[in-house]
Amino acid sequence: MTTAAERLSRLIQCRTVSAPDERDETEFERFRATFAELYPRLHADLELTRFPGGSLLFRWPGAASDRPLVLMAHYDVVPAPPEQWESDPFGGEIRDGRVHGRGALDDKGPLVTVAEAVESLLAEGFVPAHDVYLSFGADEEVFGTGAAEIVDHLEAGGVRPWLVSDEGGAIVEGALPGVAGRTAMIAIVEKGTVDVELLARGGGGHASTPAKGGATARLARAITRIERHPSPPRLTEPVTLMLKTLASRARGPLAAVLANVDRAPRPVAELLARFGPETAAMVRTTIAVTQLSGSPARNVLATEARATLNVRLLVGDTKATLIDRLTRLLRGLDVEIARVQGENPPPVSRTDNDAWQAMVAALATTMPEVLAVPYAQTGGTDSRHFTRISDSVYRFAPLLMSREQRDAIHAPNEYVEVEALERGAVFFRALLTAHR
Repeated sequence: MTTAAERLSRLIQCRTVSAPDERDETEFERFRATFAELYPRLHADLELTRFPGGSLLFRWPGAASDRPLVLMAHYDVVPAPPEQWESDPFGGEIRDGRVHGRGALDDKGPLVTVAEAVESLLAEGFVPAHDVYLSFGADEEVFGTGAAEIVDHLEAGGVRPWLVSDEGGAIVEGALPGVAGRTAMIAIVEKGTVDVELLARGGGGHASTPAKGGATARLARAITRIERHPSPPRLTEPVTLMLKTLASRARGPLAAVLANVDRAPRPVAELLARFGPETAAMVRTTIAVTQLSGSPARNVLATEARATLNVRLLVGDTKATLIDRLTRLLRGLDVEIARVQGENPPPVSRTDNDAWQAMVAALATTMPEVLAVPYAQTGGTDSRHFTRISDSVYRFAPLLMSREQRDAIHAPNEYVEVEALERGAVFFRALLTAHR
């Protein structure tokens, strides 16, 4: 009998890379054909709508069409230079109780846990109490339009999801220093993602006779100034809720600090900012310089020098506040903001309703030792589009991920534990069968 790990291995072998110069549509078609082969009941019994670009929407008719459930994932992946990996990133190798390869965690592994749950329930003749939709994107890694088009389609049909579940948080050990045990980090919001292009202009000329304050030098000073003046840390409502929830797993004085975090929000925010990059990103808007360009030749002075800033906006910040901050930081440098493209943070999802309780109950059924914790996610997902039609959008992959594994997402040597895959499928079975 073919296992979930073996099916994931086959899907990893499809090189569904989303990148401007690396996307091969034949590999995306191969993925869809392989997926249909591996999950025949899902394709035979559910209604499938295909969207331009390869995104897929399956509808599993339930006994009623109200309170529909949406389970999301994406099957495109980021590039994986093989020379940086210990094994073939698209080999899907299974060894040492792990499935190795690009997409094992982000996001083919979570996609497989959803498909495994649905396929097994179909085999048992299960009929959901309410309609279930499976939304599988093909362009998430490049902030494409697939998920937005799916939402347009659902909205036009009057579909208002009761609950939306997408990738995001995971099951982690020791969520914060001083917090014991495993916790399920379920994101109730994500940061806004904005790209900013900085531009410095120069007169050009021969590199043998450079003038002071050229375009590249001014751009370098701008980057240094931004790096030296990070956004001030602050606690948002989702992070405050996270800390209060974690208080039950904290030891010593830390438990009291977390339980009463709203009495001293600023010192706690500053403390989290010092714990490390992951927690710092939870309490401040981050700015990362990701691309640089200057002269097209080594002996020519640049007439234009450009830098791309990838910004992740904290809840409460906006593109307008970002532009104001950058304008102040760049004052006197003769560097302009040439382009701003992206989105503000989406609305915060509810935790006071039966949809949130369904996530908590499914976790308790399958992994009773794990505490459900709401939090704010630092990365972006396709689920942000679904906040237009649902107030209960949760970002959580029910997979145990170590620090090493989380660091391998978008980096070399990504892998998922075979046991984690199997437990993840059980989680989605519980969520599907409990929805009444």
